[in-house]
Amino acid sequence: MDELSIALYYKLLQVQEVLDILDRRKEHVEVVITGRYAPKELIDKADLVTEMVEVKHYYQQGVKARKGIEY
Repeated sequence: MDELSIALYYKLLQVQEVLDILDRRKEHVEVVITGRYAPKELIDKADLVTEMVEVKHYYQQGVKARKGIEY
């Protein structure tokens, strides 16, 4: 569920609605949810939570967004 956390952050979906869907999934189904600003309720329900932090980015050296890569 790519960028679902962002959709929750902007209230495009309700957190409880997503939690209910997760509760109804089959036991063997694994779900991957991406995006920043995950609500605490979703983090609490998760088995694994990873936070990625930018350490270095070529944008800092003046490289602009490239067609086919960033847009």
